[in-house]
Order: sequence, then C-alpha cells, then structure tokens
Amino acid sequence: MFSCKGVSKRLSESMDCRLPLHQRLMIRMHLAMCRFCRRAYKQLLCLREIARNPRLQEAGMDASVSLSSEACERIKESLCSQDPPS
Repeated sequence: MFSCKGVSKRLSESMDCRLPLHQRLMIRMHLAMCRFCRRAYKQLLCLREIARNPRLQEAGMDASVSLSSEACERIKESLCSQDPPS
C-alpha cells in the first residue's frame, strides 16, 4: 500500500501520463480509505481544469469575481459527498 506521500507523488504523475495498472489500483484503494488524499486529488483536478481553461484563468485574476456564500456551500457539500474516482 502506498503512503500518502507516495500517493500524492503518483497522483501528480498521473496528470502527465498513464500509470501502470497496479499503481492505479493501489491509488484507488488508498483514495477509498484516505479523505485527505481524496481532497488533494480533487484539488489537483481543479487546478488542472483551471490551467486548461483560459476563461477560468481570467476569472481567477479578477478580484471582483466571487461566488455567493450559497454557491460556496453547494460546492463544498458536493465535494464532500463525492466518491473517489474509479
């Protein structure tokens, strides 16, 4: 089983290339048990999406753009209720 540090490293690597099957399975098992690594994985996915989408980059640069507190709560609830990727 991978440690959190090992999973973090491999999650980052998985953003650039496809990992071998045994590593992907070990990561999935770890994510199923570790909420902190699940959160880190979701953050990596979010950062990747922002990096790929110029509109999101522009919105992030504009300090006047913000979400309502209700929208923030809905996002938070959605992220907390999601299962790890399969």
